[in-house]
Amino acid sequence: MKKLLALVSALTLSAALLAGCASAPASTPASTGSTAGAASTAAEAKPVELRVVSSFSGTDGNRKAFETAYKAWEAATGNTVKDESQTSDETWKAKVLADFETGSDPDVLFFFNGNDANTIVEGGKVVSIEDIRKEYPNYASNMNDSSIPASPVDGKQYAVPTAGYWEGMFTNTKVLEDCGLTAPDANTTWDEFLEMCETIKAKGYTPIAASLQQVPHYWFEFTILNNDGVTGHLNVPATADDAAGKAWQAGLEDIKVLYEKGYFPANTLSASDEETFQLMYDGKAAFAIDGSWKTGQIVDNVDADHLADYTCTYVPAKGDRKPTDIIGGLSMGYYITEKAWADPDKRAAAVSFVEALTTDEVIIEMAAGSAATALKVAPPKPADLNSLQEAAFNMVAGATSVTPAVQDYIKPEAKAQILETDTKLVANGSITAAQALENMIKANG
Repeated sequence: MKKLLALVSALTLSAALLAGCASAPASTPASTGSTAGAASTAAEAKPVELRVVSSFSGTDGNRKAFETAYKAWEAATGNTVKDESQTSDETWKAKVLADFETGSDPDVLFFFNGNDANTIVEGGKVVSIEDIRKEYPNYASNMNDSSIPASPVDGKQYAVPTAGYWEGMFTNTKVLEDCGLTAPDANTTWDEFLEMCETIKAKGYTPIAASLQQVPHYWFEFTILNNDGVTGHLNVPATADDAAGKAWQAGLEDIKVLYEKGYFPANTLSASDEETFQLMYDGKAAFAIDGSWKTGQIVDNVDADHLADYTCTYVPAKGDRKPTDIIGGLSMGYYITEKAWADPDKRAAAVSFVEALTTDEVIIEMAAGSAATALKVAPPKPADLNSLQEAAFNMVAGATSVTPAVQDYIKPEAKAQILETDTKLVANGSITAAQALENMIKANG
């Protein structure tokens, strides 16, 4: 497992950072290995409706590219998509897995490829890329196989990835300017960051836009990385007192300090992620840690005249970690379910759909100038990046390491316990960090 994770990290760091510059093509007849990846190897069949579950909801930065691509596929094939996209959070993940348990399997699923998917792999609910290629040998042929993450269950590859992800710090530069500050950079320490937050708070702004109620994930990940470093970050605690356990406790304690100092929104324990990030759009908050998809969302929500008020930079560091050591990976992809595979007509349509949604052109658009991919083709940096995309591109290009998110390598029950329930309880002093660790370890089995 460690070798696999290290490989994903290295590939994520070195993969091309691509920009959205192409429209989504319709599926075309089979190719002979073209890197365009647009070829459908699926045979002609009567039109069907595919039930597709994904995280490409209306708030996702890649919603437009996803919808454009599948509508082009519908027009080209005569098939239809029952689009059941929702926002990716722990509640959504639990619902997806529960649907499989009750027999409500979708035909195609865009989902996580780490431990979150273990139950559907163990239950034989999804089909491996290896098995699909026995009938459709060109399936995902535009991908570097070595870049496609494997399931922790059996080492097989199931999900065809789109754009990878990274996590970084988005800042409202106008707020910082009013406070006499500049954005953190590749050398900013955690102590300096705390001083910046104090200055911002004193000026009447909210230093950090984050919901500890809904999405504490990013701050959880980086505060732990600050305490266990790159080499130890993928070690999951076996006890609250082992090296990893102590690092996780220290990370949770750092979140508690931020809460106690009043650096989070006043309603951070009850507000949604959407509500708290709105503070950034309203010019009332300075910092937010989020994923690469947030780049596209900001571009879509901010008019061009004010886009320069936002930038993306490194999360300040302490200990052995450098600010340029970031979190990232290829964490999600398209699965074809056994339910669709068992139906000859849906089998062909599902293969055609996944191929159409993972062409070079579609993935390049989703990468939006700043995300890693598993594509064989690695176009150069485009010339038409906006200022936020340029900042994100430079941030990732300057990374000294890319480490996967450790939360993706604990069981869903354990992740829900520590992120949905216990992080906010540690922050407000209801439980100790040690108690939170014990709860997580118990849930992780």
